[in-house]
Amino acid sequence: MAFKKEIVEIIEPRDVFVGPKNAPITLVEFGEYENEDCAKAHEVVKKLLEDYEGKIKFNFRHFPLTKIHQRSLKAGEAAVAAAQEGKFWEMHNILFNNRRNLGTTSLKLHSKEAGIANKKFLDNLVNATYGWQVQGDIREGKEKGVTNVPAFFINDEPFSGKPTYENLAKEIDALLKKAKRKTVTKQRA
Repeated sequence: MAFKKEIVEIIEPRDVFVGPKNAPITLVEFGEYENEDCAKAHEVVKKLLEDYEGKIKFNFRHFPLTKIHQRSLKAGEAAVAAAQEGKFWEMHNILFNNRRNLGTTSLKLHSKEAGIANKKFLDNLVNATYGWQVQGDIREGKEKGVTNVPAFFINDEPFSGKPTYENLAKEIDALLKKAKRKTVTKQRA
């Protein structure tokens, strides 16, 4: 009797967005959960998503600086595990709110708070089930030139300014204005 191998599709971080699929602006952040600058950027992104609702979609990619923050790697894996149950953003927010408390046992408690029902959540963390997905984000970040966090990309172009609300909003406004001009030009043609 042959055993049938079960194929499990993993939801990758690059496929997890908040905001409409057809939004004219795509904001991508490479970050981690223990970094204070990433925590500040998290608040900026929340405000941008609110103020530009319908015009922006956001994707968070994991880039843990493990030489400084040893727990950020497992926190990233916990977020990917949460994504498998459609709870990425709930876990994402909880991890930032508890960024000084990201040990493995705490991550299990945070998963319950996020509404994750998977009984194997702790086993998955201990066994690094989603480690490859976090490593994939790190590899892609390095390919894009990321060396520090938070690192932002707007419509796939690196954002070089300080990621304040004002700076990001200014860039988003300029891109929205440019997109609007293109639409008007196409309509006239």
